[in-house]
Amino acid sequence: MTHSKVFKRRHALLNWKNKSIEYKPAPIFWLALGVFLTNFFGASAALAFTNAEIETFDNEPPTTRALLERAVLAERSTYNDEGEWQAANLYCEASRQGSAEGQYRLGMLYAFGRGVPQSRDLAASLFTIASGQGNVEAQKMLDTIELSTTDLPPCVLSEIAPEKASKKSVIGRKNPAIEHYINSLPKNKRWVVDLVETISDWYKVDSRLVLSIITAESNFQIQAKSNKEAQGLMQLIPATAERFNVKNAFNASQNVKGGVAYLRWLLSYFRGDVTLAVAAYNAGERAVDRSKGVPPYKETKDYVKKVMLLYQSKRHPFDAKLTDASPLVKR
Repeated sequence: MTHSKVFKRRHALLNWKNKSIEYKPAPIFWLALGVFLTNFFGASAALAFTNAEIETFDNEPPTTRALLERAVLAERSTYNDEGEWQAANLYCEASRQGSAEGQYRLGMLYAFGRGVPQSRDLAASLFTIASGQGNVEAQKMLDTIELSTTDLPPCVLSEIAPEKASKKSVIGRKNPAIEHYINSLPKNKRWVVDLVETISDWYKVDSRLVLSIITAESNFQIQAKSNKEAQGLMQLIPATAERFNVKNAFNASQNVKGGVAYLRWLLSYFRGDVTLAVAAYNAGERAVDRSKGVPPYKETKDYVKKVMLLYQSKRHPFDAKLTDASPLVKR
């Protein structure tokens, strides 16, 4: 694609507000609910959001802030099977109000196929208009997703509900077994979960997949060491630690950064095939290529089975720009 075409497409998106957009203000009930959550519960409601989210939401008009708060709570709900779709519906409304944060968050749902059908094109369009309003996270996502269309979700242009993701696409993604496992962890290990969630978010890797691997590798033992010299939470061997610039594999933060970076690379190499990426994390990508699938080693087969039982999802978004694809997945 030429730079002029990309510029024209981005220019068209940045002028999206000139289109005729049907918009009706949110019912006063929902505004009242947002105020109720924030003011009546005070600190309790604040605990539902990160400090960065609170700061971002505080810069929004009251109606938009209420929408974003409700959307985030719905998206994170573990008791509502349609929580992510309901969040998308609310992000659509916030986007119609011109919220860059709403546009970015809706783009993330489309990028990962959460609650709505996966669409990198719609995600890129949403990231473009959000970044045009100064949303830094949206700009970061644009660095990994190529803009190829000016289309926006219909729910951003008019007051209609977004399309729901198919039931098949969400099987195994809602409430995987790993969530039940980490909820049972003792308090002295809970901080590892917070660390993993933060670092995984930086690398755009599902923290639940990372936690599933940590469970299989070390069961959250920071000083774990195998007879093959694999070390730390994610059991990095010296070669992998050096490859991803890990100086101290027994340092939890360094270890998780290195392990997640390697997992992100494997997901790119195997083009989002979780089974192959997990097998390669255990046995190495070359062993997977040679075997044309999961290597026939008992250790690796048992390892893959354990991780997949915990994570329960066979596909994961990936960044194709990180590396060329494995011969196994090239078409």
